[in-house]
Amino acid sequence: MWIFSWKGPSGFSASSTAEEVTQGIDGTGLTAIVTGASSGLGVETTRVLTLRGVHVIMAVRNTDAGKNVKEQILKENPNAKIDVMELDLSSMGSVRKFASDYNASGLPLNLLINNAGVMATPFKLSQDNIELQFATNHLGHFLLTNLLLETMKKTARESNKEGRIVNLSSEGHRYAYREGIRFDKINDESGYNSIYAYGQSKLSNILHANELARHLKEEGVEITANSLHPGAIVTNLLRHHSFLNVIANTLGKYVLKNVPQGAATQCYVALHPQVKGISGEYFMDSNKAKASSHAQDAELAKKLWDFSLSMTNQN
Repeated sequence: MWIFSWKGPSGFSASSTAEEVTQGIDGTGLTAIVTGASSGLGVETTRVLTLRGVHVIMAVRNTDAGKNVKEQILKENPNAKIDVMELDLSSMGSVRKFASDYNASGLPLNLLINNAGVMATPFKLSQDNIELQFATNHLGHFLLTNLLLETMKKTARESNKEGRIVNLSSEGHRYAYREGIRFDKINDESGYNSIYAYGQSKLSNILHANELARHLKEEGVEITANSLHPGAIVTNLLRHHSFLNVIANTLGKYVLKNVPQGAATQCYVALHPQVKGISGEYFMDSNKAKASSHAQDAELAKKLWDFSLSMTNQN
């Protein structure tokens, strides 16, 4: 279809697959964590990174599902370096345990791909009594990133290789609440809208990457932080909206990306030499793109950063 044929400055288009955008790249010696690695885009990202020689730690809520994916990948690529660790991003206790175990393992960390997410769920509070989409999509990744940052800095120094943090956002960030982030109404059930709450969490992913990029630049650390939209894809994210799910699965093959195409942008941002030194940017179709005005608001990013520190008890 014509919407997939246009190629941006990178030389890639919306129809490029994860394998294509990483063709010829040698990731040997790199270690990556991929959250939500047991389904959808996470599986393909894990598969392609291991294909390029990267040692991937699959951070998954369901370790049995993670082990099944690991076995499938090893059948295709017996040389794949791959491990499975338990991580439930909706639980700060689980995030802290994962980060503590990882930091204690002595493993390096070059790439952190914050891929996991839930979409348009009915109103529900997490174990920590925070609205589920904000807790899982943003706060869990915010806390995880902060807790792993020292290991990433140490790896960047010792390996002399740029570290990269990649936040999976969405064009859905444009459909957040009118004010962007409802700081005083995060857990307000009465005004809850599942689509707007999803947009709020995805807007938070971009603002997090932007503010993190600013902090890292100020410190002079060789680590970049970027966000991206993978494209409109048929995955199990729409399972809470049965009508939309049926439409997506019926018409999706004609107008939506498949999973190998959907995983392309995060693999591109994580591995491609073209992205070296680029930080605080938003990507789509393996090219730089322009996010919403809320997503480019530096004051909003700083406010979210401080709010997230207090919500995760890191002040």
